[in-house]
Amino acid sequence: MIGSAARGTRTVRIAVTIGLIGVASASGRTANDPQNRRWGAAPAADERPNPLAHRPEAEPGGRKVFKERCATCHGPDARGTDKGPSLTAKRVQAQSDGALFWKITQGNTHGGMPTFSFLPEPQRWQLVLHLRAIGTHSK
Repeated sequence: MIGSAARGTRTVRIAVTIGLIGVASASGRTANDPQNRRWGAAPAADERPNPLAHRPEAEPGGRKVFKERCATCHGPDARGTDKGPSLTAKRVQAQSDGALFWKITQGNTHGGMPTFSFLPEPQRWQLVLHLRAIGTHSK
């Protein structure tokens, strides 16, 4: 009986330690953190073309998904908030469609960006179209 209580206490200590390590590594990191600005897509993903690039009629679907899933952190006009960076910034707009798609899909949980891999691929490509449209309008 004493042995099982000791094991239980040890298990709790290990779980708490792991939890604290996770909190410590994530604390202070926001989407606007300079370390997260180096977040890059894999080379193969970077070269991937947007299959909807020549279908501007698909962009309103991306606008809808953006309002539902992205505006909370990036703002309704995608110009950023304290939770997420501006998506109209040159450093974002200079990225390839494939890189943006990869980032939407993979997320960056250490930087506060959730993964959206659960969205169907066409919706993620529509989001990329919408980001391009926002970038065009902000110039």
